[in-house]
Amino acid sequence: MPPTAAEDAAQAERPAAPFQTEDFRRARPQIVGPDEPESPFPIKLAGPVQKGFGRGGKDLGCPTANLPDDATEEMTNVAKTGVYYGYAQVLPPADKICEFKKEDLQVLPMVMSMGWNPFYDNSKLTAEIHIMHPFVRDFYGFEMRAIVLGYIRPELNYTSREALIDDIETDKQVALRCLERSRYHKYEKDPHFELEKVLN
Repeated sequence: MPPTAAEDAAQAERPAAPFQTEDFRRARPQIVGPDEPESPFPIKLAGPVQKGFGRGGKDLGCPTANLPDDATEEMTNVAKTGVYYGYAQVLPPADKICEFKKEDLQVLPMVMSMGWNPFYDNSKLTAEIHIMHPFVRDFYGFEMRAIVLGYIRPELNYTSREALIDDIETDKQVALRCLERSRYHKYEKDPHFELEKVLN
């Protein structure tokens, strides 16, 4: 069994991520995982969104929301580094809800990267969620809830930013196809989310 993210983080030296290869890129499946979530999924996360490095939106066209370490501790203890899929919801405070569109407050598909972002050689383990939706404004400091439902691929290094961007776009499409399955799609209405926020 591969080491968990927490076990990797405890090592004296961070394990090196393999480089993406052309063979890996060509062989990527269109859908991954079983027909319903299997242990350790679903994993439920919640916490205030923190400012990250700001590279997702600027460098990669894929803005991400970082969760604090204590919000992701459960996942790092049971899951390995890599890219995951599931659902997420942004929950602004009552006095800020009017600054969002109703669609912004829905439970939305997401992809999540957990690891060290080897292309950027991060020194700290991070969990970054990209919600697949064009928000009208940022939501730093606001609560975000997420349910991680499955694993897409391992963390990789890249020889170019373009190769990384291509893989991210593939991750998004794989995630959307995975979530179309009925036993995954039902988690969109899980009690972990605050569905009344979008119904009122």
